Formats: sequence, structure tokens, C-alpha cells
Amino acid sequence: MSLAVHTETPIIDVRHVSTRFGPAVVHQDVSLTVMRGEVFAIAGGNGCGKSTLLREIIGLLTPTAGRISLLGADSRALRDTDGGSLHRRFGVMFQHGALFSSMTLAENVAVPLREHTSLSAGIIRDIVALKIALVGLPPDSGAKFPRELSGGMRRRAALARAIVMDPELLFLDEPTAGLDPMIAAAFDDLVLDLKRLLGLTVVMVTHDLDSLWRIADRVAVLGDGHVLGMGTMEQLAASEDPAIRNYFHGPRGRAAQMNHCGGELHRD
Repeated sequence: MSLAVHTETPIIDVRHVSTRFGPAVVHQDVSLTVMRGEVFAIAGGNGCGKSTLLREIIGLLTPTAGRISLLGADSRALRDTDGGSLHRRFGVMFQHGALFSSMTLAENVAVPLREHTSLSAGIIRDIVALKIALVGLPPDSGAKFPRELSGGMRRRAALARAIVMDPELLFLDEPTAGLDPMIAAAFDDLVLDLKRLLGLTVVMVTHDLDSLWRIADRVAVLGDGHVLGMGTMEQLAASEDPAIRNYFHGPRGRAAQMNHCGGELHRD
């Protein structure tokens, strides 16, 4: 597990957020904070609103009620024309990579630089090559299209795009979903390496229990529209709350915990 360096002021502050889509209630009075320098995970079962909350934090959706502060600003400012400076301070890797199929890997990675800077084509080319190397992809992969890449390579390409602007905050939406366990573990290790190298704060939406044990400093578990629990994986695994116990002590949860703890489960 990574070691976080915290400050007193949260880098993200979610206060009493509620979200409705017509009669459907997604969130009810959700509050959480993310501190600078940590890997913070938002977990929970399918349909619990993890990705919706991420989209609200980065300004793609507006909650029905409540307030979200991102890097000291109201996240709703991201919809304004002057929100560009805030956009440049964070990177997002969307679920399954979300690469543009008609662009090469290098062209995909270059998109934020072309949209948000006035850098020359040569400088952009050099930065893109650096970031492609930084995520462990070979130099010749930059000329390939997403369809020519494996699933793991596409995720790494999407990660290169997310860090191409040198953000201080990185969002990952289900980064290891559908990956082979060994490839997923290597991706987790890459995230930790980049966090240390670049001084990132990482917010990760995931239901991958192996990833949670491996790299998360703290985890918020969503369910029934609420934050059911928040803390380290050790704290959550020891919780007496039935909903949290069902999530962490099912067959997959117990196997992930045993892998992390070297075969020794936490006992009540």
C-alpha cells in the first residue's frame, strides 16, 4: 500500500450531495473528503453511483443538491468558460480507456495538449513520446491505432493521455475492469509508480477488490445512495456493518484479502 502525505485542506470536498434522475435516487446526502497525496478509492456494487459521483466531481454532471469543492473551487465552475485553468490541473482516465478509434495512440495522447495549450507541434510530439515511455509502452506503439493494441496497452495509452498535462490530481474510472489479473496487478503497480514520481493525488472508482487492497490508502464504500463506510481497507474489513461485511467478506473479497495479507485473514 502506498504512503500518503496529507495536508489539512482537502483537495476534494463533497458535502451533502444528493442526485436524482427523475424518480430514481442515486445519492442521498453523500459526503467525503480526499486529502492531497493519497490514493482514494470509491467502491461499491454495480449501480451504486460510483461513476456518477466521479462525473459530478469533475463537473460533467451537476448534483441535485449539495456542493463539491475541487482544488479549492466549486466543481460547477468547470462548466464556465474560465474553467479551463482548473481542467488543466487534473487528468481523467475514463472506463475502458475511451480512446478515439480514428486516431493513433500518439494522436490520442496529444489531444489535451492540442486543446489546452499553444505548444508547437514539435514540443507536443516530444511530450507525447515521453509520456508514452513513462507508462511502459514501446516507442513504436505511438503509430498504432487502438484496435491494434491489447486491452492492457489501451489502458496504458489512456493513462498516458490522462497525465500528459502534468496534473496534480488523477481520476481513474474502473481502470482494471476486464483485465487479466496479472495485467491488472501490473497496472496497479504503474499507478503507484506514477503517483510517487509525479506527486499525484489519485481518485479511483473501482469494484476490483485486489486493486483496493493493493494501492488504496482510504476507501469510501457506496450503497443504497449513501456512504456506508470510509477508511482503510483494514478498517472496512473489520466493520460490523452487514452491508460492508457482505461486500468485503464474500468469496472474492476473502480471496483478495488473503492475497494481500499473505494468507492470513483479519479476524473479528
